[in-house]
Amino acid sequence: MALIEVRNLTKIFSQDVRAVHNVSLDIHRGETLGLVGESGSGKSTLGRLILRLIGPTSGSVCFEARDLISLNRREMQTLRRDMQIIFQDPFASLDPRFRVEDVIAEPLIIHRSGKDGGVQPSGRPEPGISARVSELLHAVGLDESARRRYPHEFSGGQRQRIGIARALALRPKFIVCDEPVSALDVSVGAQIVNLLGQLQRDFGLTYLFISHSMPVVRYLSTRIAVMYRGKIVEIGSAEQIVERPGHEYTRSLIGSTPEFSI
Repeated sequence: MALIEVRNLTKIFSQDVRAVHNVSLDIHRGETLGLVGESGSGKSTLGRLILRLIGPTSGSVCFEARDLISLNRREMQTLRRDMQIIFQDPFASLDPRFRVEDVIAEPLIIHRSGKDGGVQPSGRPEPGISARVSELLHAVGLDESARRRYPHEFSGGQRQRIGIARALALRPKFIVCDEPVSALDVSVGAQIVNLLGQLQRDFGLTYLFISHSMPVVRYLSTRIAVMYRGKIVEIGSAEQIVERPGHEYTRSLIGSTPEFSI
């Protein structure tokens, strides 16, 4: 059984703008499904619909056979422990008022998943949460000294590592990676892609990896879905899509993006 089952998902915004139109796909446990398409094709909207960060106009999303659309707010909040997102822009996605340890600890405090729960009177995370922050910093390749610094003190790649640590905090099963390297230069982006691959192996994660770059998607993905004007026009194994594309739009994507060096 698939971890995620999407059926006939549609999202219509104002003025009859169909951002996502009748999309159906499965995401299997432990795989990376790459979702590729040009800007405005509906990729990020689809990712947010799957996480129920926005509601669909019609259609269904099931996570481990549970219909997300039918869940109430409390049920959905509980399930959010298993479903997280890494945002595109590491400069905008981190609260500049929070120290790094507070950024990473925030989901643990909200969901009370730390050993001791909450914060101390000093405002510092309780010992159980503090230990988890240290584990996460190590997992994403950041030094312990980073925890008391602010996001603006870090480079773009380091900020994205902080965002990844935050996404991992609740030990999720599924992560939407929403163009996580598009705001970074090529060499730093390659490091982040390698990190995501290592974390997937270490923690048994399932990814929906969204990108406009076919070479990046090809490197990390088990299967690839190609999205064009709100629709999935082609889906298959990474090798099949890249070596034997069946749709003209897929061929144009392959021809228009440079190789990605790891």
